[in-house]
Amino acid sequence: MPNCPKCDKPVYFAERKTSCGKDWHSACLRCERCSKTLTPGGHAVREDKPYCHTPCYATLFGPSGFGAGGNSYKYDKK
Repeated sequence: MPNCPKCDKPVYFAERKTSCGKDWHSACLRCERCSKTLTPGGHAVREDKPYCHTPCYATLFGPSGFGAGGNSYKYDKK
């Protein structure tokens, strides 16, 4: 039985969400930056870590410039 990459506890078949080639608990599959709950296939991945597409992935890894991600979008984590 595989372990969740976030909490390192066993992931049972009934509760698994497969993403990034690994099995996750649904509560553990969250954006690395803002902790928003993600769905398999509905998020971006960088270095085996899940991110929501916008604003997090675009802000961290998108092109810089006016209105195009990079550091142009100010994001405050709550």
